[in-house]
Amino acid sequence: MAAQAAMTVLRDDDLTAAFDRAAPGYDRLVAVNPGYHADLRRSARRLGLPGRGAGLRLLDLGCGTGASTAALLTVAPEAEIVAVDRSAGMLARAAAKPWPAGVRFVRAPAEGLAAAGVTGPFDAVFAAYLVRNVTDPDRLLATVHGLLAPGGRLAVHDYLLGGGRRHRALWTAVCRAIIQPAGALTGAVRLGSPPGRLSPCRRSTVLAPSFLGAWARSPFHGAHQRLRRGWRAPSAHGDLYRHLWRSVLEFDTAPAFRDRMRRAGFTRVRVLPVPGWQTGIVHTVVGSVPDGPGDGGAACGR
Repeated sequence: MAAQAAMTVLRDDDLTAAFDRAAPGYDRLVAVNPGYHADLRRSARRLGLPGRGAGLRLLDLGCGTGASTAALLTVAPEAEIVAVDRSAGMLARAAAKPWPAGVRFVRAPAEGLAAAGVTGPFDAVFAAYLVRNVTDPDRLLATVHGLLAPGGRLAVHDYLLGGGRRHRALWTAVCRAIIQPAGALTGAVRLGSPPGRLSPCRRSTVLAPSFLGAWARSPFHGAHQRLRRGWRAPSAHGDLYRHLWRSVLEFDTAPAFRDRMRRAGFTRVRVLPVPGWQTGIVHTVVGSVPDGPGDGGAACGR
C-alpha cells in the first residue's frame, strides 16, 4: 500500500486521459458491479421529476459512457437531456449508443460549460461520480446553481462515505476486493508480478456482516483470488483505480457534502443512502434552488 498511499489523486488533463484509456472496457466493468445501474436509476428518481419529464430540460453532468443518461431517461423519457463529459473516449462510447431525439451529447469540462454552448436554464441537473473529480467543487456547485431555473433540482450520486472509520475501512475493502477483481473479469488488468495481499476482508471486526456475506456470494470472489495469485493492474488502468480509492477518502463525507451544497445556496438538501452492500459508501445528495425570496429551505436536513 505504500506506493498507493504516496499517490495523489488525478486532476484535469491527467484524469481525462485516464478515462480515455479506460473507456473501451468501462461498460464491461460497471456491468459486473452489483446494483450500479439500479442505484443510478434510484438517484434519478430522487430528483422527483413530474410527468415523464414532458417539457423539462435536464443536464447530465459527467455522463461518462451514458449510464447516468439512461437512468435519467427511465424517469423522464420525454425530457430534453443535454449530456456532458470531458473525456472524448467516454463520450464517444456514449454517443454511439441508440438514443431518442431529445438527447444531445456535448464534450466539455464541467467547469467550462458556457464556452461549449451549454447554457441554462435547466429544470434539473444530475451529476453522477463527478463532483469529487473536479479541481474546485465549490465553483462547480456555483455554476450548477446558476444554470438551474428557480425551484430547479440537483442530485449528486457518488461514493460519499458516511463519515465513520468503519466506512473508510469498508471503502478500502471494496476497492481492493471488488473494483480491482472486476477489472480482471472485464479484461482491464493483466497477469504480472504479485501486488501483495489483497484481502482486507480478514478485518471482519470493522466490516459490515452484510458486506462480507454479499462478497462471499458475489461474482467477484473468484477474480479476487486470481488477483491474490499474481494479477496486477497495468498502469493505464491501475492509476484510475488508485485515483478512485484515494479521491473518495480525500473528499467530503456525505454530511460534509450536504453542508457544502447548503453553503452554495441550495435548499431542502437531503442525504439519502443506497441500500445493500454499498450502504454507507454510496449516497444521493439532493437539493433545490430557491423558488423565491421566501424559500429559505426550512425542510433542509437528512
